[in-house]
Amino acid sequence: MPSGTILLADDDAAIRTVLNQALGRVGYDVRATSNAATLWRWVNQGDGDLIITDVVMPDENAFDLIPRIKRVRPELPIIVMSAQNTLKTAITAAERGAYEYLPKPFDLNELIRVVDRALTAPREAAVARQPAQDEENIPLIGRSPAMQDIYRVLARLMQTDLTVMISGESGTGKELVARALHDYGKRRNGPFVAINMAAIPRELIESELFGHEKGAFTGASQRATGRFEQAEGGTLFLDEIGDMPMEAQTRLLRVLQQGEYTTVGGRTAIKTDVRIVAATNRDLRQLINVALFREDLFFRLNVVPIRLPPLRERTEDIPDLIRHFLAQAEAEGLPPKTIDSEGLELLKRYRWPGNVRELENLVRRLAALYTEETIGASVLQTELAEPEFGRPHDEAPTDEPLTASVERALNRLFSSHGDALPPPGLYDRILREVEKPLFGMTLAATRGNQIKAAHLLGINRNTLRKKLRDLEVQVVRGLK
Repeated sequence: MPSGTILLADDDAAIRTVLNQALGRVGYDVRATSNAATLWRWVNQGDGDLIITDVVMPDENAFDLIPRIKRVRPELPIIVMSAQNTLKTAITAAERGAYEYLPKPFDLNELIRVVDRALTAPREAAVARQPAQDEENIPLIGRSPAMQDIYRVLARLMQTDLTVMISGESGTGKELVARALHDYGKRRNGPFVAINMAAIPRELIESELFGHEKGAFTGASQRATGRFEQAEGGTLFLDEIGDMPMEAQTRLLRVLQQGEYTTVGGRTAIKTDVRIVAATNRDLRQLINVALFREDLFFRLNVVPIRLPPLRERTEDIPDLIRHFLAQAEAEGLPPKTIDSEGLELLKRYRWPGNVRELENLVRRLAALYTEETIGASVLQTELAEPEFGRPHDEAPTDEPLTASVERALNRLFSSHGDALPPPGLYDRILREVEKPLFGMTLAATRGNQIKAAHLLGINRNTLRKKLRDLEVQVVRGLK
C-alpha cells in the first residue's frame, strides 16, 4: 500500500477537499494549505515527501517559490497544477524543475498514478533551467485534452536532442511545433532551418540537403552549402518527409547513424551537429509496405512521435483560436471583429478539411471583407457553403468510386500481358496508369478544389500540383 506525506497547496477549498480524500483513500497522509507561506515553512522544517501545488496562490506564484524549494531540498518531487493551460505553463514548470505538470481539470486516477510514480522512482534532483524566452505569446493555441498532452511532451523534450517525428494532417501546425521545440530548447541560439520535401524537385533534394561541389553536375558552377551546413548547431526541420526520394533517404540514414555526410560530388566526410525534427501528413508505415520509405530510417526518425490532432477532434479549441487570429488581424490594422455564439456553434460542426490553417484564413477573410463588427451564423453559412459543411464528425467522405477505378486500372494493365513476364519499367507504368485517373476523379469529386483533393488523397498540396503538371491532368479553370 502506498505511503508517504504529501504537502498540498491550493487556494481552492473544494480542490483541497477532493485531493485530500482521494489521496487519503489510497494510503497517503495529506497536509493541505491555501497559501505559499505555509508550504514554504513545512518544506524548511523537512516535512513531506512530495508537493502538489497550484501555480497561482494569494501570496506568491508557485513558479517563484519552486526554485527556492529546490535549493533547500533538491530531491523533493513537485507536481504543479494550473488552470492556465498553455504551452508556456508546461514549459515553465519544466524549467523550474517540477516533476510533472497537470492541467486543471485533471483526472484523479492520473494524478494518483503520477504521485505513485514520483514516490517510487529513484530520487534524482530535478535541475532548474533558465527561462528560454520571456514572451508569453507562444503560437500554439488550445486548452483541449489533446493539446495538453502535446504541451507536456514538448516540455519534456525542450532540453534534449532527441529526434522527433510530427505527424498530422495538412494545416494542423506541424511547423509551429517544430519551431517551439527549437525556440524554447537548448538550441535556441542556433539556426532553425526548414526544408519541404514536396516543394523541391526530386533530383535536387540531395543537393539542397547536403550541398554540392563545383562541377558536381551540369549547372553546378560553384560550391553550394546545403541545409545541414546552414543548420549547424541548431535544428533542421524536414517537412513532408514522406516525399523524400529513396536515394536521399539512404544518405539521411547515414547522417543519423554516423553524424556525418558528404556533399554531392564531394569525398570528405563532414561532421554535423544538428537536431532533426521531421514531419509528415502521410502514413509512413504504409509507404514502408510499398517500398517507398526505408523502415530503418523510419525507426531512426520516429524516436519521439508526436501526433497533432485535426481540428475536428478538438473543436473546443476553436473559440480560443478565433480570438487569437482576430487579435492578430486587428494588430495588423484590420477592424476589430467578434463572432456570436450561434456562429461559434456553427463553426464547431464544420469538418475543417484544412484544419487550423483553414480557420486562420477564414478569420482573416472575415476581418477584411465584412463591415459588421459581430459576425453571425448567416455570414458563416455563406462562407462555408460546400458539401463538407454540416457533415457529422464520424462520417468520412466516401472513396468507393476511386477505389473501384484503381482496381479496374490495375486489372486492365496486368491482364493485357497474359501469361508473359511483365516488361521492364512496370512500376512506373502502374503508377502512371493508376495515378492519372485517380487524380482526375478526385478533382472531379471535389469540383476542382485542389486543397480538398490533396486532403482526400492524403498528400501535400504542392505534391498534388506537381503530379497534375507531370501527368498533364486537366484542371477546371477558375477552381483552386
